[in-house]
Amino acid sequence: MSGLTDKAGGDDFQGEETIAEAQQAWQDSMDRQMDRLRDGLKTRNVGNIAALSGAELRGNQIHLTYWRRPAYFDWDTSEAFWADDDKPIGVFDAAMLLYYLHEADGTPMTDKWISYRQLPGGAFYHLAYQRYSGDILSGVFGDNPEGYVKACRAYGGEPLTGISEYAFSFQPLPRIRLAAVLWPGDEDFHTKAAILFDASGSHYLTTDGLGLLAGGLASRIIKAHKAAQSA
Repeated sequence: MSGLTDKAGGDDFQGEETIAEAQQAWQDSMDRQMDRLRDGLKTRNVGNIAALSGAELRGNQIHLTYWRRPAYFDWDTSEAFWADDDKPIGVFDAAMLLYYLHEADGTPMTDKWISYRQLPGGAFYHLAYQRYSGDILSGVFGDNPEGYVKACRAYGGEPLTGISEYAFSFQPLPRIRLAAVLWPGDEDFHTKAAILFDASGSHYLTTDGLGLLAGGLASRIIKAHKAAQSA
């Protein structure tokens, strides 16, 4: 996932390191599991996998959109590629796609938003999760909610109602939806932010995988903000 490249305000540089550490730990774990995931997929019907994950089967390729970019999993080679240039996807993102295809069970999205601590096993790690997700957003946009709105819109966020005036939904994978939410502070309360999950998310990724998607979303929103500032 994209990282932050320089200090834009608040604790985002520290947040970059936190996201990178979390991603590296997950990738190290996934390096040991990717062959198991590939072998597990090979025992199943490729058409069923595509259907359950909300992807499209084209010949022996499972096509889907990942972070707004077309990608595919080649059934013959068990490797993942970007569809717009046919280049291999890096290990971290390939592992994320493999796990998504492996775990997908076709459960519909619910339109019910839950926090990380409400995911299976999430209560124990929610403080670490908050540091590399919501805290980064509040650090950068604490005194600039309008900049947050512009950045979310620039990255394709869809406005949400009923949570906050500053809430947007994003869909990094066909059946995983995230909500980035900002609650601006005042003289009595600090700005808060959080990234929430559609309640069906655990049917498609593990809790730590969902957390890293959320950290990637925080990075992408901030990148969109920086791009707008430098335009």
